[in-house]
Amino acid sequence: MDVSKDDVTAALRGVADPVSGGNLVDAGIARAVTVEGSEVRFVLEIDPAQAKAMEAALAKAEAAVRSLPGVTKISAVLTAHSDKAPPDLKPKAKSGSTPERVPGVKHIIAIASGKGGVGKSTVSANLAAALAAEGRRVGLLDADVYGPSQPRMMGVTGRPASPDGKTMIPLEGHGVKLMSLGLLTKEEEAIIWRGPMLMGALQQMLFQVQWGELDILLVDLPPGTGDVQLSLSQRTQVDGAIVVSTPQDVALLDARKGIDMFRRLNVPILGLIENMSTHICSNCGHEEHIFGHGGVASEAEKLGVPLLGELPLELSVRLASDAGQPVVSAAPDSAPAQAFVKLARGLVAAGLA
Repeated sequence: MDVSKDDVTAALRGVADPVSGGNLVDAGIARAVTVEGSEVRFVLEIDPAQAKAMEAALAKAEAAVRSLPGVTKISAVLTAHSDKAPPDLKPKAKSGSTPERVPGVKHIIAIASGKGGVGKSTVSANLAAALAAEGRRVGLLDADVYGPSQPRMMGVTGRPASPDGKTMIPLEGHGVKLMSLGLLTKEEEAIIWRGPMLMGALQQMLFQVQWGELDILLVDLPPGTGDVQLSLSQRTQVDGAIVVSTPQDVALLDARKGIDMFRRLNVPILGLIENMSTHICSNCGHEEHIFGHGGVASEAEKLGVPLLGELPLELSVRLASDAGQPVVSAAPDSAPAQAFVKLARGLVAAGLA
């Protein structure tokens, strides 16, 4: 007979909390209960000052769970909780060191999203092309290492040259200098790397590429809050982050986590972009908010950051991207293109490009 998580929780509920007088479950002390076959794991999250008193409770909890039919192994530990603020993830300076500037690059802006599929890479490509059309010297670093899509979106093929065997020359499309792992691997080839390899690749694409003199380098980050985001923010002087989200609650939930990460890393949040905000039917002209509307604006107000734009969901944007032509270049007078131009001019006006 296999034990269930409910069985374990019920057993722990029968063990008294010596501090509150209640039981371990209702007091919020018994946590992270997992059951794998006949093995049970849980932790008791306690105030460190109560460690001595809680040792006896841990022994009783183990005995209660061990008495359940089907349990053959238990892993239980005491762990301390803290009411202190979350740690500052920015690395402490060592011998006066600070995050580095990429030589020749005036500003670095990260384009991020809490989850995949919200159009972050499309925004990055079109914003880069729009900035170049405004006369800025622009670079685009495709740091979405597991899904490098910028070579396709920017219509760039070929392998970067390395005249000295140490540095690489970025390729160029639509007036934008581009570097991506997608230029160094086969399009259908999966990149199966652990953290240290990712960090090394990011460092090379930042500091061993001949970017030349740039007004702005846009970094298209992977979705989420992982190694690449952490490494970029800790090792490189990032001037700000733009977070892209669609309006629905699921996307916004992850976007909040991304914003929290950047704030803890001391990277300024330049604003939010609501992508796929509205759709206009090409046949009848009816406007429909497929993913809801206004969620990102409401979230931006709540978080005290600017709403930089509301971008439409348009077939022309997808078709242009698949053809290697950002819509800013393919149809510069279209409504989607003008939305990206407005974003670009906002960065220029803010002195960030």
